[in-house]
Amino acid sequence: MRLYQEIGNQLREAIASGQHQPGDRLPPERDIAERFSVSRSVVREALIMLELEKVVEVRKGSGVYVLEPSTEVPAFGDSGYGPFELLQARQLLESEVAAFAAVQATKADILKMRDAIELEKSFVSRGIIDESADELFHTLLAQASQNSVLANMVYELWQVRKHSPMWQGLHQHVGDQNYSELWLNDHQQILQAILRREPKAAKQAMWQHLENVKSKLLEISDAEDPAFDGYLFRSVPASLND
Repeated sequence: MRLYQEIGNQLREAIASGQHQPGDRLPPERDIAERFSVSRSVVREALIMLELEKVVEVRKGSGVYVLEPSTEVPAFGDSGYGPFELLQARQLLESEVAAFAAVQATKADILKMRDAIELEKSFVSRGIIDESADELFHTLLAQASQNSVLANMVYELWQVRKHSPMWQGLHQHVGDQNYSELWLNDHQQILQAILRREPKAAKQAMWQHLENVKSKLLEISDAEDPAFDGYLFRSVPASLND
């Protein structure tokens, strides 16, 4: 378990025990860092983990606030979806979401996405393989569409991905090679298109990003495996991707 996960777990336990109530603002990063004798970057990574779990909400310029505990029963077991089928669904959905976000994103949304990219850069520079910033960028981009249904759909697809034994088995091989820098470059291209307010460019950048992910997964997949579902994953014809 990495240090930021340990700090995140302790913060989650403090929230669950009632030390911090829903609606409360957590102490500043500096104070949390001093309390646990860790760097502020570790605290920031722990807070990102809790934000992805929807335990807290980070409000730019205001602070980190405790959310009401979810009453929903998690439905993220083994979905049975193959990794390529899941990736195809993400490609179709998230490319359209990126196009919409290019029109809808606010300044606050863009700043949050920039922060996620900065976190990715810090992981890459330290040689750390950690998908939390990757997931955060995609979920923040979906939130930038200002459509909670789309945001939840993207979030749920990521949860299915994280809980899929087939995906995890395949992704273990990806872990042998750090593709984080490639995905970071892709994310920067997507954000640039959003900054320019170019929906078509944002859609194409997201489409190409997930196409790149697909290509890397195909390189390490065993096509003879009975569970291989790469044949299901075919790029949509260009006429449908305009």
